[in-house]
Amino acid sequence: MLLPRFRHLLFAIVIGGYCSVLPAAGQSLQQASYAQAQADSGQQIYLSECALCHLANLQGSFEAIALNDTNFKNRWANRGVDDLMNLLQRTMPPQAPGSLSEDQYLAVIAYLLSANDIPAGNSLIANSGTIVFLDQNSIGSNDEAPRIPVPGRAGNMPSPGTRNAVPEIATIYQSDGARTRLFRPTIGFQNVSTEELSSPDAADWTYWRRAPQSQGYTPLNQINRDNVAQLSLAWVWGMEPGRSQPAPLVRNGIIYLPNFGNVVQALDGRDGTLLWEYRRQFPADGRQGGLLRTLAMWEDMIYVATTDAHLVALDARTGAVRWDVEIADEAKGYSNTSGPIVADGKVINGIAGCGRFYADSCFITGHDALSGEELWRTYTVAQPGDAGDETWGGLPVEYRGGGDVWLTGSWDPDLELVFFGVAQAKPWMAASRGLTTDDAALYSNSTLAIDPDNGRIVWHRQHVPGESLDMDEAFEQVLIDLFDEPFLFTIGKSGILWKLDRRDGEFQGLQQTVFQNVFSEINLETGQVRYREDIRNMQVGEWLSVCPSTAGGHNWQSTSYHPPTQLLVIPLSQSCMEMSPREVSFEVGSGGNQGDRMWMEMPGTDGQFGKLAAYDVVTMDERWSVEQRAPFLTAALSTAGGVLFIGDYDRYVHAFDVATGEELWKTRLATSAQGFPVSYAIDGEQYVAIPAGREGGSPWRIGSFLAPELISPNNHNALYVFKLNP
Repeated sequence: MLLPRFRHLLFAIVIGGYCSVLPAAGQSLQQASYAQAQADSGQQIYLSECALCHLANLQGSFEAIALNDTNFKNRWANRGVDDLMNLLQRTMPPQAPGSLSEDQYLAVIAYLLSANDIPAGNSLIANSGTIVFLDQNSIGSNDEAPRIPVPGRAGNMPSPGTRNAVPEIATIYQSDGARTRLFRPTIGFQNVSTEELSSPDAADWTYWRRAPQSQGYTPLNQINRDNVAQLSLAWVWGMEPGRSQPAPLVRNGIIYLPNFGNVVQALDGRDGTLLWEYRRQFPADGRQGGLLRTLAMWEDMIYVATTDAHLVALDARTGAVRWDVEIADEAKGYSNTSGPIVADGKVINGIAGCGRFYADSCFITGHDALSGEELWRTYTVAQPGDAGDETWGGLPVEYRGGGDVWLTGSWDPDLELVFFGVAQAKPWMAASRGLTTDDAALYSNSTLAIDPDNGRIVWHRQHVPGESLDMDEAFEQVLIDLFDEPFLFTIGKSGILWKLDRRDGEFQGLQQTVFQNVFSEINLETGQVRYREDIRNMQVGEWLSVCPSTAGGHNWQSTSYHPPTQLLVIPLSQSCMEMSPREVSFEVGSGGNQGDRMWMEMPGTDGQFGKLAAYDVVTMDERWSVEQRAPFLTAALSTAGGVLFIGDYDRYVHAFDVATGEELWKTRLATSAQGFPVSYAIDGEQYVAIPAGREGGSPWRIGSFLAPELISPNNHNALYVFKLNP
């Protein structure tokens, strides 16, 4: 059983013996005071983090001693609050020292003072020189000079600087919003130029899908069809608990790994040794971390888009913060779920969390990569007076919700364009928005081609106008050149694979990858779609039956393009749902998703929820497919060795022959395989890294709701790294 973050926190305080120097004879001692609000806040922290071991009444159990008895008071009589704060910040919680804010530590101390009958008064502050418990009669009080022990003479205090606690071995970099611990230098790291970023070395993985084209393909071929069965575990690294779909980066054998809670870790790719760790720190009354899916890299910096709507640049060698800028007001719900991309020295990021009604709207921003300065802001919701304004049915801009950009984009260095998918309008269903499906609601459910220099939308393609079933088209934009012509492939929850000319967005073709019944008309010449009649006429409170469900079709589990075979391999999901729109109050700050859903099997699939299929990008024909009970919950990774790696809800990692779909190898992890696999090389040896993780919206619910017999243990987030047997 996992114990709370504060397990042994106060036990360590009591028995640990961090050594404070007692005041000199005659020096006055002052009892610490606190504000009642601090103690109330501290009580909540205690109950959620400490009470499992120390009990709600502070009486303690087993090794977790009582925190409101005479022993506790005696131990901390005439000892400084600053000493206690110092101990907590350096050593607690044991697995993440210093990860709480100073205010949170002070609040816990305030609650302990209150629980030990110290009256409230002025606020407890750090570096005040006050003491925890005033006791004029204790050893070492005003009338006795401090005396340390030496052989042959007992002392009344331990030697200064000694302690029975975990020593801090890292170099600490503290900023306003984060704390970084550097354990050892990242030897061998070389800056990543714009040229290298646009065409990375085969040994590296410097974009979220290795290269700016987002193909999820590695040119490494040491691991191939003939020897993949000889893969074995090289090492494994345990990750932070929580919702986890990480996409690591790799440069010069160093892995940069995003974790839940806005933690970024640098690991030695040979053996998993931790090099440095960045931890975002959040205000006690704010959002406490969240999903961190992707990162970006350029020169000597790692770029992180945080849960609290900031964009941060870290030193790639140390993890220290280079700059930190606020993009949006997180109090309004704005956030980031995925990271930015870098294109021509500009960091480009799409904001998420835009479901509430505010005039701010959703947007994509471009930033100077060296300073973080915002260079431009492009709204993904059409603004009054601009092109597309009329597609919102006369709704004032403050009621135009949605347009989130919650997955990372792609970059074409030759065309000098970046491409992002934009999610659906919100509330989810047109009836809840006070609109109809004929109101297109630009630029929702669109692919945007943007000039990275100024943010201008060069072209857009709205795949499903007036989208009303939470089936957004906001996923990976895969850039593929065929016969010297540039194309863009993307697929959304409807399961329709779209093929566009990426110079102008002109429709080039489509393919339906799973059964769907939401569109009564699909024009194969133009790509235009039309909802069936009951969806077009939906009313609040009515229930609609549709396929696929909001798990997809396709979702965030990205495709992989294999150039040698010209196959695009797509993780798909086969389920259906019933959905109903709710009534919405049109007032600023309201909004949200406002839809109810129920999931069920897709007809004709015999409960096979997971599908993996390969499509010829020239003809758009399906070449092979694999179906199974467990949903696929990782992106696909293809290699020059002809192998396709993917993982699933049932904890399996599979290796398929990318040309035929034949399974060549599989292994099982501690929990569900989830996230974005990568491959890299060190000294000519190829590695494959597969993340294991938990939770993740509709794709996760298909396994947990519809296939509950597939047991996936809680926690156990980790990165598993494989290589060939020697």
